[in-house]
Amino acid sequence: MKKHSLVIAGRKTSLALEDEFWGALKMIAKERGETLSELVSSIDANRNSANLSSVVRLFVLAFYKDQLSAITGKQEAEPLPPVQ
Repeated sequence: MKKHSLVIAGRKTSLALEDEFWGALKMIAKERGETLSELVSSIDANRNSANLSSVVRLFVLAFYKDQLSAITGKQEAEPLPPVQ
């Protein structure tokens, strides 16, 4: 896990994320035509009380679950198998 620095709403903050989540977040931002700061700012603005790193992980998970549901045509995708 690495800390990554971003500017969100004019303030510098850091996120502790695994490389895989950081890479996925970058790809999502690119696909949406946003900067990382813009994407994380919107995630931050919509969170309730959990820490930002956790909310970002859940956002990435939801993004890919939604894509899988769109591909399979199922509303709820089956759980992913454990990583070995």
